[in-house]
Amino acid sequence: QVQLVESGGGLVQPGGSRRLSCETSVLLFGDYTLGWYRQAPGKQRELVASIKDDTISNVADSVKGRFTISSHRDVLKNLVYLQMDSLTSEDTAVYICYANAWDHMYWGQGTQVTVSS
Repeated sequence: QVQLVESGGGLVQPGGSRRLSCETSVLLFGDYTLGWYRQAPGKQRELVASIKDDTISNVADSVKGRFTISSHRDVLKNLVYLQMDSLTSEDTAVYICYANAWDHMYWGQGTQVTVSS
């Protein structure tokens, strides 16, 4: 069982930046993908960005040029980050980290990002 824990959410002003972090409870190996979805009220869950083998595999058009995904491995766990710049109110959502590993999808609890003045 893989658990994912996000951090870094909060209130940010329009035009500001925020960095989200997510760490896995175990070290993933083999064929796996890490990434971020977001869920805004009244909207469908949207894939924001994903990364596989340290290569960015997907970035939503709505965040291209503003958000950057990256990942890091240490001895015991994987970490995935989402650097968000030039935030607007449209980016307000719960951001959910995921791992697709060993033919299974694992999800974090989500972290709220609110963009408001």
